[in-house]
Formats: sequence, C-alpha cells, structure tokens
Amino acid sequence: MKALIGIATGVMIMASPAAAAAPAKADKPAVEHFGSPTLNGQRLPFSRAVRVGHILYLSGAIGRGPDGKPPEGIEAQAKATMDDIGETLKLAGLGYKDLFHCTVFLSDMKNWADFNKVYMTYFPDGPLPARSAVGVNGLALGAMLEIECQAYAGKK
Repeated sequence: MKALIGIATGVMIMASPAAAAAPAKADKPAVEHFGSPTLNGQRLPFSRAVRVGHILYLSGAIGRGPDGKPPEGIEAQAKATMDDIGETLKLAGLGYKDLFHCTVFLSDMKNWADFNKVYMTYFPDGPLPARSAVGVNGLALGAMLEIECQAYAGKK
C-alpha cells in the first residue's frame, strides 16, 4: 500500500509507508559526548560536553590548576575557567565565537566586575553570548565561580 507524502509543482509523490517513516540519514550520531573529566585519577560523573543536533551543551566549568584545585583569586579562576571552556570547545571543533549563551555562578557577587574584566578578553571582537550571572552559596572544590555554556555546532 502506498501513502501520499506530498505534492510538488502539481505532481503527486507516492511512497510506501516504510519509506515515509524512515528517518533521514545523518552524518553524526544524534547525541555525541566529549571528554570524561577526572579528579585525583577518579572519573567524574559527567561529560565535558554533549552535542545534541546542532547544539553543544557544556557542563559547568571550574578552572583548576595542575594540582586539581582552583587557583587563588577571582581573576586567576576566571582565566582558568575560560581556558577550560576553550579546551572543551576545541574538542568539538568549535571556538568562543560559537558560544551563544553562558550562565555564570559566583560564590560572591562582589566579584562580578573583576570576573567581567577577564571574561571580556575572550570576546575581543564581539559579539557576546547572551549571559546570566547568579550568586550562589558554595561551589564544588570551594571555587569562586563556575560557568555553564551552550554553543552552536551546526554546519558552517
């Protein structure tokens, strides 16, 4: 039995029900995971990022030094965190220009201006991602900030 699946320029197109229901062939898997972060040799319970369709969802990033701990001071932590985001984007073949939204979690909102000074250096030519900044009561590893982002990972 054939099913009507469309009319184009006055020509009726017919296909079998199985052909009409078949999904389009994709270049990449529907969901793709990037990176398995570790702390002290132990795998952490999340991926660095997950691409679903044309969107890359980055896990919250906390900048860490070689010892696995956040560096001292908001500016050093902001730089380490943004560098970590850059490394995650690179895993997916993307860069800062592909970010379209970020959420910044600050353990103390008085650090907002100092954070922004560092953050802006990663977008020297604009445009900037949409962004939210919220104050929180504590972050993992005693970090002063965490940033979670989404990026466009569609075809260029």
